[in-house]
Amino acid sequence: MSQIFIGKLIEEELRSQDRSVVWFANKLSCNRTNVYKIFHRASIDTEILLRISNVLKRNFFDVYTDRLSV
Repeated sequence: MSQIFIGKLIEEELRSQDRSVVWFANKLSCNRTNVYKIFHRASIDTEILLRISNVLKRNFFDVYTDRLSV
C-alpha cells in the first residue's frame, strides 16, 4: 500500500478551487509559511485536517477511510 501524501492533496484541492495561499492562510488563521509547510507534510494532525476539510469543503478523511480493511 502506497503512502498518502496529504499535504499534496490539500494543495491540489486548493489550486483546483482557484484559491490563493493567502486566502487559505487567513481562513486557517495562520501565515503563508505555515500553509506551505502543510503542503509538504506526509501526515497531519486530525484537528488541523478537520479545519482544512471545513475550509475547503472537502472531506480529506475519506482519503484514509477508503483504505481501511475492516
